[in-house]
Amino acid sequence: RVNSMQWIESFCDKFAKYLGVIISFLLILMMVNVAFDTLNRYLMNSNSVALQEMEWHLFSVIILLGTSYALNKEGHVRVDIFYTNFSAKKKAIINMVGVITFVLPLSLLVAFGSLGFVAEAYNFMEQSGDPGGLHYRFIIKGLIPTAFFILIFMSIGYFARNYNLLKRLNSSSDS
Repeated sequence: RVNSMQWIESFCDKFAKYLGVIISFLLILMMVNVAFDTLNRYLMNSNSVALQEMEWHLFSVIILLGTSYALNKEGHVRVDIFYTNFSAKKKAIINMVGVITFVLPLSLLVAFGSLGFVAEAYNFMEQSGDPGGLHYRFIIKGLIPTAFFILIFMSIGYFARNYNLLKRLNSSSDS
């Protein structure tokens, strides 16, 4: 029988797989964009502001979404000098405390704090200030709160994974 914390963990793991596919596609798209821009610049002696801005936009999306993926895959930064030597129980507790103490408060702050920033960009239909640049800059800015809401969701899944691990470890030590 699957309890709610196991379901949350499973759902977040499946979501992370799809997120990984999206990020992989965006990485390929960014590499093609950079290659095309470079060839265009050096072989055709032509420069495209839109292509250069697209590089940064794709890079931003990859980083913003990649944060949630990295958390799910344990690819985030920690002080591994100490963490590596801890028991599985201690690691699970540290991960849960880290989510509650650091990840959730910061993510909530950025997610809700950036909503006004995005609304302002949308109201002004913000676009690139450079001639030939990209229109609709508010779309990329809209990904800031979206990515942090996804991080909140994924951190709940990460908490659930560590809670479930701790529960399994405690029940196996009771046996």
